[in-house]
Amino acid sequence: MARGLIHSDQDNVCVATTDIKKGEEVLCAYLEGNSHLIVKSVDDIPLGHKIAVKDVRQGEKVIKYGRPIGVATQSISKGQHVHVHNLKSMRWGK
Repeated sequence: MARGLIHSDQDNVCVATTDIKKGEEVLCAYLEGNSHLIVKSVDDIPLGHKIAVKDVRQGEKVIKYGRPIGVATQSISKGQHVHVHNLKSMRWGK
């Protein structure tokens, strides 16, 4: 089983700590506390990239580290790869 980390209980993404194959179940562990959740990957996801742990609607903020890191440019399904193809970063302005 692949693994990932959820930095805050407010996050809607998990960071892959291994390469993840499409269809693979991913154990996403919360850094705070002893809980985890399991998400089935919809896409191949490289090490260090994000996987959605819940559905994110177009225009909704993507939360990582308990803070918004960007806005979904399209609807993102639970288990889908979250990256520049469906996320506009808030880091570089508007």
